[in-house]
Amino acid sequence: MNVAIIVAAGQGARMGGGRAKQFLELAGVPVIVHSLRRFEQCATIAACIVVLPATETSSFLTIAEQYKLRKLTRIVAGGTTRTESVARGLQAVQAATAGIIAVHDGVRPFVTPAEIDQTVRAADASGAAVLVAPVVDTIKEIHGEQITRTLPREQMRRALTPQCFHYDLLCRAYERARAHKLEATDCSALVEQLGVCITAVAGDPRNIKLTRPEDLALAEIMIREFKV
Repeated sequence: MNVAIIVAAGQGARMGGGRAKQFLELAGVPVIVHSLRRFEQCATIAACIVVLPATETSSFLTIAEQYKLRKLTRIVAGGTTRTESVARGLQAVQAATAGIIAVHDGVRPFVTPAEIDQTVRAADASGAAVLVAPVVDTIKEIHGEQITRTLPREQMRRALTPQCFHYDLLCRAYERARAHKLEATDCSALVEQLGVCITAVAGDPRNIKLTRPEDLALAEIMIREFKV
């Protein structure tokens, strides 16, 4: 069984305000519900596990019922870091039936069901797959305040989510991270350290992560104008 782990345990300090960003409303609906609805529409995902701040786990049951989130099977309290939160979500997966694990940021509401399905299928074939988007800016490497070199943009990609892996492979990566006290901003960084090749799946640049107030304003425009 393929399972999505929706990571939404952050407090959203950069967004400002008194409410965590995953619960802010976008077109009248909580951002995290938009994200979960995308997985509800996927043929390749059978169940969703949501990782939330410990203070939000009980109240989210009401939200799940209100919006009829049929694939939601577990709500898990997250940790103090993203790595710990994903690990806790992974612990909630039933190992005996686990297939592909799709890890997705709860504040990326514009991923499409087709992108999710494509990334899951790529991981099923190769073991690991990550949704990516082109880089449009020129990328500079710096040391202190000095530019040291310009990186070849045509070889650069922005890592999006979902990031999909065979269950056993992802468990190995997180066991190693725990043993060596490693932290990473995405799952693929930990899987890469196992020496595993990861398939890049072309994604839409509109699959943005809502981090700052201007992101939420842009998201409102995207929903209204582009019907994404």
